[in-house]
Amino acid sequence: MPTLAFVGDVMLGRGVNELVPERPPAWFWGDVLPLLRQTDAVIANLECALTRHPFRWSATPKVFYFRADPAAVRILQVANIRAVALANNHVLDFDVPGLEETLATLDAAGIAHAGAGRQQAEAEAPAFLDVGGVRVGLVAATDNEPPFAATPTSPGTNYLLIRLDERILGRVAAWVERLRAGGAQLAILSLHWGPNMVLVPSPAFQAFGRAALRLGFDVLHGHSAHVLQGIEVRGRRTLLYDTGDALDDYVVDPELRNDWSALFRLDLADDGTPLAWTIVPLRLGYAQVFRARGADFQGIVRRLRALCAPFGTHLEPHPEGLRLPLG
Repeated sequence: MPTLAFVGDVMLGRGVNELVPERPPAWFWGDVLPLLRQTDAVIANLECALTRHPFRWSATPKVFYFRADPAAVRILQVANIRAVALANNHVLDFDVPGLEETLATLDAAGIAHAGAGRQQAEAEAPAFLDVGGVRVGLVAATDNEPPFAATPTSPGTNYLLIRLDERILGRVAAWVERLRAGGAQLAILSLHWGPNMVLVPSPAFQAFGRAALRLGFDVLHGHSAHVLQGIEVRGRRTLLYDTGDALDDYVVDPELRNDWSALFRLDLADDGTPLAWTIVPLRLGYAQVFRARGADFQGIVRRLRALCAPFGTHLEPHPEGLRLPLG
């Protein structure tokens, strides 16, 4: 049975990057590594540039700048991360040369990417990958950091306002059509959207996510909040409003618990039909991630059930965490 896993933000800069020369790539993934390798592919949001370029973005003010040495790409490779979203508020932190080196590094590593490019057409272009014989298509977009937006003649991200107007929904529909024309049996929209440290998506975001599913996306892979949000299901189509963080060096909020996360594993039929989700609770440490145990495991399970309940989503108990059958 083909399986595809999703995680949220992978931030390889700052403290994580400092450990890259000292630790083998597998170390960063702790005991989560076997789970990642057991799937046919993993998709993540890459929340940094992979570059040695020393000069920061200076066109507009920013607070945080994330950069990892290109050698850190091995951390993605060892974890079976075969595709990444680049539409976010950090991929241009080290300006256009940093973006260009990131693209070249991922290409050399054989990791597909979507959401940023040398001009708007490339930033909007889908990525395709084979997942256990299923052709999967990925489009990535963001409403973060408008100055990073690509134009027809300049590099940047695939910027998208989260609004239900005809022009914007027309763009989303065109992305689905392009994925299907490229043979995608499973269509994914990876969105880096909304504010940090928010447990519940706004009504406007909920409406937009449902529209994206109606227009033909099978999975909306959300990230940006740094915390888990709820899951909504429409038939066999799924809104993962926010998948949290997967690897970072961040300070932990004791109430919002941005160190609580999860691995979202999707079972597929041979024709790409989504069958069921398995959700494995994770706990982030400094520059490492582990399977959640004990009170952390129970806390993540309770929180996810509470966040999903308003969407009418019932999560079943499972030895690995939680299970969500589809259809």
